[in-house]
Amino acid sequence: MKYVEVEEAIGLPGLRLVLSAGVPGPWGEAAKYIFQVKRIPYTAVRQVVGTESEVLRRWTGHSNAPIAIYEDEPPRAGWAEILALAERLAAEPALVPADPALRVRMFGLAHEICGEEGFGWQRRLMLLGVLGTGNDTTRTLGRRYGFTEKAAAAAPGRTAEILLLLSRQLREQRAAGSSYFVGERLSAVDLYWAAFALMLEPLPDELCKLHPRMRESYALRDPAVRAAADGLLLEHRDFIYRTHLSLPLAF
Repeated sequence: MKYVEVEEAIGLPGLRLVLSAGVPGPWGEAAKYIFQVKRIPYTAVRQVVGTESEVLRRWTGHSNAPIAIYEDEPPRAGWAEILALAERLAAEPALVPADPALRVRMFGLAHEICGEEGFGWQRRLMLLGVLGTGNDTTRTLGRRYGFTEKAAAAAPGRTAEILLLLSRQLREQRAAGSSYFVGERLSAVDLYWAAFALMLEPLPDELCKLHPRMRESYALRDPAVRAAADGLLLEHRDFIYRTHLSLPLAF
């Protein structure tokens, strides 16, 4: 992927998407998938993991990624805000169900995956717990995710609960004849899970090239959480990639 620097991006028109360059962070990959499926063009803007960009903060109010900036509108950094922008810019294919009951279910499941206290949040707490309080990454990310030793100790249990919920939803959908998390068609929650399943088990290196340390950190080895990880979750991830998406870091 070709990136532009923040200073250049500020003066560009259209949609700019700030991404952590060269890193398949699940929130950033999910944002990319949403715009890819909707065929919405954007300019990728470089953000470097673990650094603070004063220029980026002055422009957007944030120093992390992803951040979506459309024309002169306010920057959007939350997963639901980015999805809402994409739905407005391209109504089809819709990634938010029109049916109110399905829409509520989709947003509830999506929050459990990528919202505060969700799957991605808990997996970050687990990682920080392994690194320990003296690590630079713990000090940097710990503030963002509310890291404490108590929170890290509780994270595996919460992670297992979320995986069981997602597995149950997929099995109910399969029994009803659907290949998707909600309804009969692709929705945003399918894309979120494809991106965040990296934190359950990364794709093989030939499909998603990761630095060995990053691959090691993403691998989930907690026995209780692994026991909750129904194989259908990774089957669903693979189905979504085969059917709808490019591979991580490939676009």
